[in-house]
Amino acid sequence: MAVKQAQARRHTARHQAMLLALALTVTTLGHLAVDWAQSPQLQPGTATRLLVFGLLTAGLHQLVMRKLPHATAILLPAMVLLVGVGMVMIHRIDGVTTSGLATAQLLWFAVASVAFAATVLGGHWLQNLARYPYMLLAATIILLLLPLIPGLGAGVINGARLWIDVFGMRFQPGEAAKLTLVLFLAAYLAQHHTRLSAPDAPLALRQFGPVVLAAFGAVAVLVSLRDLGAAMLLLAVALLLVFVASSKQSVLWLGAGLFMAGAWLAQQQFAHVGVRFAIWRDPFDDVFGAGYQLSQSLFAFATGGLTGTGLGFGRPEDLPFAATDAVFAVIGEELGLLGTTAVLSVLVLIMLRGVRISTHAANHYLALVAFGVTVVFAVQTFVIIAGLTRLLPLTGLTLPFVSYGGSSLLINVMAVAVLLIIDNDTKHQAFTDRLKARA
Repeated sequence: MAVKQAQARRHTARHQAMLLALALTVTTLGHLAVDWAQSPQLQPGTATRLLVFGLLTAGLHQLVMRKLPHATAILLPAMVLLVGVGMVMIHRIDGVTTSGLATAQLLWFAVASVAFAATVLGGHWLQNLARYPYMLLAATIILLLLPLIPGLGAGVINGARLWIDVFGMRFQPGEAAKLTLVLFLAAYLAQHHTRLSAPDAPLALRQFGPVVLAAFGAVAVLVSLRDLGAAMLLLAVALLLVFVASSKQSVLWLGAGLFMAGAWLAQQQFAHVGVRFAIWRDPFDDVFGAGYQLSQSLFAFATGGLTGTGLGFGRPEDLPFAATDAVFAVIGEELGLLGTTAVLSVLVLIMLRGVRISTHAANHYLALVAFGVTVVFAVQTFVIIAGLTRLLPLTGLTLPFVSYGGSSLLINVMAVAVLLIIDNDTKHQAFTDRLKARA
C-alpha cells in the first residue's frame, strides 16, 4: 500500500508539473503576442515579469507537492492559467493606457502566493475554526465596517466606500468578508446539521436566527456602502449554503422572493441602481452617456466574433474599467468566442472540482466550506459575465483570478488553498482508513 501511495504521489507531481508548464507557456506566448503586435521586440519589464511569475509558480508547485501530496493535480494549474491569462490581458490594456497595472497585478500575485503558503502551512486552523462560528460572524461584520473608520477608509471611490489604505496599499476588506462568511455559515450549519436536515423540521427562526443575522447584517452594511453587487453575492452564498445544509426547497423560493424584492427596492431607493436597470433595458438609448460601458462591451463581443481580432489588435481603450469590470469583454474582442469559451471552461473546471471536493469531504463542516467557496466562484463568474452580455444589470464585480484587483486575487488564491487542504485531508484520511482496515 505504501509503495502504491508513493507511486500515486509521483504521478500527481508529474501531472501537475506538466499542466503548470502548459499554463506558463500560454502566459509567455500571450505576452509575446501582445508585444510583437506593437513592435518586433519585448516591451521593457515583460521578461522580468514572466521570470518572477514562473518562479512564484514553481514555488507554489513545490509547496503543494510537499505539504498536500494527496490533493488534486488540476486546481493549482487551472488557477495559474487564469492568473496568467489575466496578466496577459492587463499587459495588453497597459499598452494603450500606460497605467502600469500589469506590474501591480504581479506584485499582488506575489502577496497572494505568500498568503497561499501561510494558509497551507497553517492548514490545521481550518478545522479548528469550526469551533468558533460567532467569532467568524464578528470578523465578517468588522471587515465590512472597516471602510467607514476615519483614517483607515480610503473614502468614496467610484460612488462607493469599499477600500482601506494599509501601508500604502489599497485593500477591499469586503473580499475577505466573503471567505469569513462562508466559514461562519459552514461552522454553524454543520453544528446544527442533524436538526436542520430532518425531513419534518420547519424553518424555525431559533435555528436560522444567526444565519439570518449574518446574511442580512452583511447585506445591510454593503447596501450602506453602495456595494450592491457584493450584497447580492453574499446573500446568494448564504441561501445556497442553507439549502444544501437543510435540503429544503422552501429556502430557494424564499431566496427568489428576497432577490426580486431587493432588486425592486434598490431600484426605487438608489438612483445609480435605477440607472443601471435603465441601461440594462436599453443600453443604446444613451450610448455615449450612461450606457457607454455596456454598449462598448456588446460591440467588443460582436467585433471579436468567433476567433477575435488577435492579441494587440482590439480597442480596449474604448472600454471603461477594461482591466477590472470589463476584462472578459476585452478577451471576447481579441480572442473571440473561442477565447471566452476557453476561459469560462477553466473557471467551470475549478467549480466542478470544488463540488467534487465538497461531496467527498470528511465531515459536514469541510463539505460546506468547499461548497461555499465554489459557490462564491460560480456566482461571481455568472454575475459579471451576465452583466457584460446584458443578461443581468451591471454590478461592478470582477472575474475571479482574471480581472485586475489585488484584494480579490488574494482572497481567491487563498480560497483555492482551502480547497486543496480539504481535498488532501480527505484523501489522506481515506488512505489511513484503508491501512487500518487491512491491519
